[in-house]
Amino acid sequence: MKATLETILASLQAATTLEALQTTTDTLCSYYNVSHVVYHWVNAVGERFGAGTYSPEWVDNYLEKNYLSMDPVIFGCFQRFTPVDWKELDWSSKSAKAMLRDALEFGLGNQGYTIPIRGPKGQFALFTLNSHTDDDSWVGFVDENARDLMVLAHEFNKKALEFEQGGEATATPTLSPRELSAMKCLAQGMSRAQAANDLGISEHTLRVYIEAARHKLGALNTTHAVARALSTGVIIV
Repeated sequence: MKATLETILASLQAATTLEALQTTTDTLCSYYNVSHVVYHWVNAVGERFGAGTYSPEWVDNYLEKNYLSMDPVIFGCFQRFTPVDWKELDWSSKSAKAMLRDALEFGLGNQGYTIPIRGPKGQFALFTLNSHTDDDSWVGFVDENARDLMVLAHEFNKKALEFEQGGEATATPTLSPRELSAMKCLAQGMSRAQAANDLGISEHTLRVYIEAARHKLGALNTTHAVARALSTGVIIV
């Protein structure tokens, strides 16, 4: 049965883990028939968390090339309090053009819509939808759904603030035995091929375990996941 916006909101409001936020972004992709849905926030002490449907390859590439330091979406939203259509942003610099070309190659769509949200003590968040479509269709989509998207953005942020204030999601996450084994191999410096061989599984299966662990840990990429697993005592090497 296809989810309704009401059931999606109810599921989001009942979420107690970062993994549940991830599941909600997946559901919203299907509900709105868009390419990606992402919620990314920086908490009061500067820690970054993310839940969304961007591929880990794109996230790793984004961080490796330091796009965070010049991303027009982030900088544009820092300067605004209202939703931003990506077409309104300044993509004229050489680095911004390179980032956009890179993003399209990694499967992001040509259209984007981001809602900036500000919370207490410097908390800042972005709720983004991304899609492959023409300009007129995208304008129509945003016009039709803008109010609901604003509600969703603030419900995501409300839940993130609950987590930050000591909700269950800030507790040490529980990884499955296979997820733990996969993360331990990476923490020991093994490549994915070496880890898969050590565990007697395919690299595809290993990736499934790593991604599941990453979502549970609220990590932006695999390196961040390993660091969080070590710092929280989830794994000991």
